[in-house]
Amino acid sequence: MGITVKEFAGGVFLIGPGLALIVAGIVWKGRAVRPFAARRAGRMAHAAYLRDLERATEQVIVAARLAAGEGEPAIVTVAAVERLARERYGHEHVERHHAAAALRRGFRRYGCAADCVTDARGVSGR
Repeated sequence: MGITVKEFAGGVFLIGPGLALIVAGIVWKGRAVRPFAARRAGRMAHAAYLRDLERATEQVIVAARLAAGEGEPAIVTVAAVERLARERYGHEHVERHHAAAALRRGFRRYGCAADCVTDARGVSGR
């Protein structure tokens, strides 16, 4: 009728780790929600912001080239990059000079000097 040593040891090994995890969760609650390194989290968020601006720039250039008629230049605006970064990538506030810088880089990368026109040249930082 009693519990043998073998059954007791099995119960300890089965229930013990679960109880240890529960105690650790109570002691360190909320630690997983907060980032371990605030600076690293800020750098990662900024890198994602810049990457999303580059993607938005590429998409705006492609859309402008497709919308341009035969022999017409594609018109690519900073406002279009800002709008796409807000709508598609969920950035609430996109700084105009960041979007203009991304557009200038995209202009060089995708060879837009021959068939595109932009307003990014006149936008300066801060």
